[in-house]
Amino acid sequence: MKPNKFSLFPLKDPKTLALLAVLSALAVAGRILFVFIPNVQPVTSLVIMLTLVAGLRFGALFATLTLMLSNLILGMGFWTIGQILGFLVIVLLTGFFIRPFQNKLPLVWLALFSGFCGFVYGFIQALFIAPLYGFSYFWAYYLAGLSFDALHAIGNIAFYLVLAPILLPLLRRLFREYTC
Repeated sequence: MKPNKFSLFPLKDPKTLALLAVLSALAVAGRILFVFIPNVQPVTSLVIMLTLVAGLRFGALFATLTLMLSNLILGMGFWTIGQILGFLVIVLLTGFFIRPFQNKLPLVWLALFSGFCGFVYGFIQALFIAPLYGFSYFWAYYLAGLSFDALHAIGNIAFYLVLAPILLPLLRRLFREYTC
């Protein structure tokens, strides 16, 4: 049965599934490689780049698979749901607000958007954790974590500036070859 354009599973053939697996494995390795620096990881920038190139569904699958696999190693818990939700919001922001204009936006603006997503992710994590400690303490918890969100943002900007010029053309070529 051929999936329609509204299918939740965008993989058309085994080659695309293999590409998703390889890209997720590389992202997991990148997340583990930078685990010693708090909140600095290439995953957010990769999620943004893949959403720009392959669309919302592929970006969402990539983010979810990467988090599930890396959390098997780094620690799985209820926070994994919040992490997935945070990345899904980033995928949606990228897909709806950045992807239509990606060819008109300079690299620096896209890198700054990647940095902004570090703060968005942190805010969503604070919202997700809020029921555990009470919503009355939300702002204290969120403000206490801003330094970690700033590290995430700075890391995102650096990763995007370094990786995007190399990976975006490569990803576009791979998706032309593997999905057509």
